[in-house]
Amino acid sequence: MSTPAPVWIRPERIKELSLVGVIAVVVVIFGFLVDDYYSGQFFNRITTSVVITAVLAVAQTMVVVTRNIDLSVGSIVGVSAYLTGQYAAAHPDASPVLAIGLALGIGALLGAVNGLLVAYARVPAIIVTLGTLAIYRSWLVSHAEARTITADSLPSWVVDLPTRTVVSVGSLDVRAVFFVVIVIVALLAVGMQRLRWGRRLYAIGSNPEAAAQAGLPTRRLVFGAFVACGALSGLAGFLFLARFGTITVVAGQGLELDSVAAAVVGGVSVLGGSGTLVGALLGAVLIDVLDQSLVRVPQVSEFWRNAILGALILAAVIADVAIGRRFRRRWSAEARPHTRVTEDEPADQAPALEASDA
Repeated sequence: MSTPAPVWIRPERIKELSLVGVIAVVVVIFGFLVDDYYSGQFFNRITTSVVITAVLAVAQTMVVVTRNIDLSVGSIVGVSAYLTGQYAAAHPDASPVLAIGLALGIGALLGAVNGLLVAYARVPAIIVTLGTLAIYRSWLVSHAEARTITADSLPSWVVDLPTRTVVSVGSLDVRAVFFVVIVIVALLAVGMQRLRWGRRLYAIGSNPEAAAQAGLPTRRLVFGAFVACGALSGLAGFLFLARFGTITVVAGQGLELDSVAAAVVGGVSVLGGSGTLVGALLGAVLIDVLDQSLVRVPQVSEFWRNAILGALILAAVIADVAIGRRFRRRWSAEARPHTRVTEDEPADQAPALEASDA
């Protein structure tokens, strides 16, 4: 009996590779439609704008893998951006570390409220976060009293942060904020895949009852996931402040939907237990590339842009699922040496099992 060839690519990596392929196809298509599309200016715009959605997609993924969801991330971004802007405007000589720490702390505190209600009070996450979405936003409206944080009131280091460059290659600039976000995603991805707490989050999402029976501290882990999601949302709030400068009470509104969309496009299952942070990052990149590219197509009106964007995202998800399912089917067949799947027989049907030679 012949030994099957080893399988080197896991299904999660197949999803990520298929997303890279979809992004490449989108870039090629728009390269024919838009003049001067492959310019350094467009690359710099993408790497600057994608960081907020990328951080929120990663934050959302950490909650979704536990079979929960956080719809309050947009409001947390708004509260964190506004309060951090107030602090920076009132203390222009303060250390940037303090401002960033304040944003992280505010986000973590608001995420802890969500985590307490979901993990310990046993209230469904969608109900809790829909409520806190409105509560946090309403508190911000009351606190702001129609006042606006303006860019001219902020220290120069905040306003100049989005344009700071780590390295330049010709007209292509790798922005500091983009580099930092990539490092954060890489570290969290390693933690989710290699460390015990990350694997436990996946175990909770795969089967919460079995995880509890196995003795895992499910409540504490779910609570920690919401705190981490809130802290990352606070960081996104600081990035929102640095990018736009002018902050009103509607700051961050709608970002909760972008974060969910990026995570789902990136292959994160809303049923929990499946998905990677790298996939969520690629989902955010795909959505941002589509959004920024459609703006540059003069034939597409503002009225139809969101509809086309939604259709393209849906097509990307279908293609990702189809490609991933085909490769996973082959991977499963190769992993079982006594299973033979022929081209004429669908793998979903009962495969022919051959008895081994005893």
